[in-house]
Amino acid sequence: MSGGTLKLISTDFDGTIHEDFADAPIPEALERRLGELQASGATWVINTGREMASLMESLARSRVRVRPDYLILVEREIFRNDRGHYVPVEPWNTRCNHDHARLFADLAGELPDLLEGLQSRYDATFYDDPWSPLCAIARNNPQMDAIEAELAAFAAGRPQVAIVRNDVYVRFSHIGYSKGTALGELQRILGISPDHTLAAGDHLNDLSMLAPHVARYMVAPANAVPAVKEQIQTHGGWNMEQRTGMAVLAALDRVVDGGH
Repeated sequence: MSGGTLKLISTDFDGTIHEDFADAPIPEALERRLGELQASGATWVINTGREMASLMESLARSRVRVRPDYLILVEREIFRNDRGHYVPVEPWNTRCNHDHARLFADLAGELPDLLEGLQSRYDATFYDDPWSPLCAIARNNPQMDAIEAELAAFAAGRPQVAIVRNDVYVRFSHIGYSKGTALGELQRILGISPDHTLAAGDHLNDLSMLAPHVARYMVAPANAVPAVKEQIQTHGGWNMEQRTGMAVLAALDRVVDGGH
């Protein structure tokens, strides 16, 4: 078995290969296929909005035996698997952290007024964390649509500010760092072109890697949100009939079996 032209596999985690309440949150058949592709020389990266502890806990609970070669965490930081321990990829991570620190310091004087206004208008949860000075969790998607619109209006006059959304969660980020740009840096490090890359995702924060300049093979499971399916359709990717991990498995099989 050979991976053919497939050298780099970038998968989102939640909703793409992992489904919380399934009997097997990550399908065993997908795990086996990823292991086979790794053995044949392909590199697998989990490209997620989660941070390290959260992802490691879910992988452990899922009893996953095949581990990714790389992680892209919080949509921007890259880590390499060094005998089971994930180590930062430099100088990317240091530069990423420096650029975010500088951006958020520049915004510090404006954020209190922005936050006060949001809190006065929305019964949502607002907080800061190590990755963003302003995060929000809305009660539902219509409420998040409204919050996101206000944050986007704020960001419009600040060219380095990006809004990263996943379902009812949103945060600020630096415009230069996303799942797509981090995957591009990994391609540069490994010497792998987009022509040999598959990217799979289901939600809004995956859009930056579901583009032809990043990945030749673009995949969305049946449970993907409409914006993802529309972008996949526009760029000639694959909107799969299967959900989550089984969709990724079917897409990998299609590439390996030459159906591309």
